[in-house]
Amino acid sequence: MKKIIIATAAIACSFAASAYADGAVTGLVGGAATGAIVGGPVGAAVGGVAGAITGAVIDPPPREVVTYVQQAPIPQQTVVVQQPVAVGAALPADVVVTPVPENPRYGYVVMGQQRVIVEPQTRKVVQVIQ
Repeated sequence: MKKIIIATAAIACSFAASAYADGAVTGLVGGAATGAIVGGPVGAAVGGVAGAITGAVIDPPPREVVTYVQQAPIPQQTVVVQQPVAVGAALPADVVVTPVPENPRYGYVVMGQQRVIVEPQTRKVVQVIQ
């Protein structure tokens, strides 16, 4: 049974790693380490799969994008959202996302004192800048 679980996890990790490269590898290693602490070898396999998937989904933006968003002028309208903003969560459809001119893969929103980097296509939060 244990061999089947480990083999399944290894196959899933290879798919995730080939599809998502650096973010998945980082997530894989972190997830495997956490899983090993909690559940031993089986926990390492399961944690590795979960970490690879999570790490692949939330890839940090390039430094240039972060710098641009930190220095960009505040849009005419700041946003108030009732739910907490978290990395990986999608913003509501009525929130206007301002594009990053040099890198259209990213946009940003100013929420109070926070600047939030977003993937415009999915509206998912990539990074919150305080």
